[in-house]
Amino acid sequence: MQRSPKEKITFIKKALGSVYPEPKSELQYASAFQLLIATILAAQATDKKVNEATKELFLLCPDALSMSRTEPDTIKQLVRTLNYFNNKAANILAVSCRLVEEFNGEVPPNREALESLPGVGRKTANVVLANAFGQPVMPVDTHVHRVSNRIGLCATSKPEQTEEALTNIIPEPWMIDFHHYLLLHGRYTCKAKKPACADCVLKEICAFKDKNPIAD
Repeated sequence: MQRSPKEKITFIKKALGSVYPEPKSELQYASAFQLLIATILAAQATDKKVNEATKELFLLCPDALSMSRTEPDTIKQLVRTLNYFNNKAANILAVSCRLVEEFNGEVPPNREALESLPGVGRKTANVVLANAFGQPVMPVDTHVHRVSNRIGLCATSKPEQTEEALTNIIPEPWMIDFHHYLLLHGRYTCKAKKPACADCVLKEICAFKDKNPIAD
């Protein structure tokens, strides 16, 4: 029986809620500032590699003021294991300086201000708004975009379209958890190249045409 997107949402809430009863970001942070920096660094990098880099970085620079006073070469050295570390180091230094100069060192809890910061796009802003400030927004990365389309929650080609589609069908109180459900499911089960369809708790409702036949 074909299920509507809203029916699938209810199914996913129960199925992935049992797999991830307390879904949360795998980035390690102690403040909104640290989450913002870690999210900037996470572009084209695994959370594990980011956490390894930020462990030392946040000891030296736990807040915007201390980061803004750190030498660029020191920051580069601390994040050198990450892809595009030169650009990322420049961005997190520039972000820190802007936060000190314009926001009293605090991360602003609104999208317009966040997206005005160097290296901060819509997805990064949404991650901070959801996880640091509890706002019901849907960050869409490659995992969320892929899983949403495979399952059949939407049929979109761009992350912005996926975000709009998901926010239209997911109840606001579930929004933050759902971001983590879809991200973690994509990271560990519904992988890009070799999805583990046989082990998927969502296979009953999945519309993915290339499902592993073992799962059927």
